[in-house]
Amino acid sequence: MARLKNVAPAVASLTSPVVMQAHAGPERDRVRRATRPDRKWYKTARWQRLRQLVIKRAGGVCEQTGVLLVGRHPAPNSPVVDHIRPHRGDYDLFFDVDNLQLVSKAWHDSVKQSQERGG
Repeated sequence: MARLKNVAPAVASLTSPVVMQAHAGPERDRVRRATRPDRKWYKTARWQRLRQLVIKRAGGVCEQTGVLLVGRHPAPNSPVVDHIRPHRGDYDLFFDVDNLQLVSKAWHDSVKQSQERGG
C-alpha cells in the first residue's frame, strides 16, 4: 500500500473555516451584547415563559414548514421562537406574543435571515 507523503503538508496549509467560525461566534456575541442592550431581554424569566408558551401554542411544529421540532440547538430541527416583525429594540414589540412564531433553526437561519437582509 502506498503512503501519502504530501497529504499532511497540504492539509496543514489549509485555512479551516470551522476554526475561524469558532472564534467568530463568541466575539460576535460579545460585540452584539455591547452594542445592543435589548439582547439581555433574551435572558429574562419573562422571555423564557413567553418562549415556552409559543412552543406549546405551536405544538412543537414549525409554523413555516410544518417540520416537527425535536432537535436540540444547534440542530436544524431545533425550535427557534422568532419575531415576525423585527422589534428593533422596542420593548413592547419584543414581548408581544402575537408577534412571535415557532420556526425551525434551519428556516430561521436561511429564509428569515435572507428576508431581513432584503433578499
